[in-house]
Amino acid sequence: MDEGTGILPGLPPVAGKPVHLTFDGGRMTSDAGILLLAAIEQRLGIAERLADCIEDRRDPDRVLHGLAEMIRYRAMLIAAGYPDGNDCDALRSDPAFKMAVGRLPESGDDLCSQPSISRLENLPGPVALKRMMAAMVELFCDSFEQVPRRILLDIDDNEDRVHGGQQLALFNAHYDSRCFLPIHIYEATTGKPVAIILRPGKTPDGSEVALVLRHVIGRIRARWPAVEIVVRGDSHYGRPEAMAWCERKRIGYIFGLAGNSVLLRRVSPLAEDAALGRIAGEAEKVRRYGDFRYAAKSWNAERRVIARVEAGTQGADSRFIVTNLPGLPKTLYDKVYCARGQAENLIKAHKLHLASDRTSCRKATANQFRLLIHTAAYWLLLSLRSLAARNSFWREAQFDTIRLCLIKVAGRVTEMVTRIKIALPTAYPYQAGFAMLTGQITKLPP
Repeated sequence: MDEGTGILPGLPPVAGKPVHLTFDGGRMTSDAGILLLAAIEQRLGIAERLADCIEDRRDPDRVLHGLAEMIRYRAMLIAAGYPDGNDCDALRSDPAFKMAVGRLPESGDDLCSQPSISRLENLPGPVALKRMMAAMVELFCDSFEQVPRRILLDIDDNEDRVHGGQQLALFNAHYDSRCFLPIHIYEATTGKPVAIILRPGKTPDGSEVALVLRHVIGRIRARWPAVEIVVRGDSHYGRPEAMAWCERKRIGYIFGLAGNSVLLRRVSPLAEDAALGRIAGEAEKVRRYGDFRYAAKSWNAERRVIARVEAGTQGADSRFIVTNLPGLPKTLYDKVYCARGQAENLIKAHKLHLASDRTSCRKATANQFRLLIHTAAYWLLLSLRSLAARNSFWREAQFDTIRLCLIKVAGRVTEMVTRIKIALPTAYPYQAGFAMLTGQITKLPP
């Protein structure tokens, strides 16, 4: 930079005119759209819900940054694409983020620093975290205007690689890495998160799956005693303890079931029929479906098993699921179980678009708290997306697209005596969508 003029060098002239680039644009922000998320957070009250679960032992007379304010700031940063604690230092004076947590953009004090956020992450203990996870389930229930007749819970886990000596980190041979395998639970119809639970990098056993379901579904049933609940997961979750618990509590389930020699013998007539159908030119891939009663040695009762047998160019392929749901085998397999793949997209949004694998703290409690904050950011973007019309482009947009188009908006912020003015670019290409979503925020349940 030229010290005399403050002009950045190196830009070529345009149409014969030199280009002068300087940092003198005044009080501006590159994240004006964060105010949309701030309005949504005020309606949902996520930061207050989480802060109420933590005991704050600081002297009230000396507190500069309240717990709710720090949680709100951290969640907003994550939603805007700033997942690291160090980003708190870089953006603590940003006018949009100051307004998002309730401070005036110019005369208000700066926001908290990275060391304050680090102390916050290490503050909650196991009891506080259990309360916060229960609060997130309450948030899920409160997000419905009316009690739903039926909810479908997808449960799955995902690799979260670690690169240090974090608590709960284990080597997992399947992923060939030291990792966590946090459990994610979403409501399949709406994509709303229900629970994200940090856990060691190993496949969950039956007792652990049953314990998770008991706590999560127990909180939901406490609010909605009559709601119909169905749990869906792959073979990791089709454990006898989990199925027995669901049966006792009148919970529907549909889980993957690993094949074995007994199951393959039971479907040999279906496999033969599918092979003959392919030979006869029925289709390139021929599928047959069937169901039967089956009891593995570890089960305490016979259960309904559904088989899908396919004959194709690669030979025969047999897949199995176990369920207590009524219905045709083909419908239950193709329409109900296979739709479980949507849960992987939801986990992708949580992990990739919101960087929830930044679990680099040493303490497991701090990493669990981070997962909760990232889930709060997920709620903000999901709620913003849900405000769009059903046939709108925004309704199906990925979180990173919403961030790029609606959050990353340049704005000039001017604090006046009686009002605050935010001037957005005249050439902003998504003005209509931005204005529409702003008008819809009041429709969120308070």
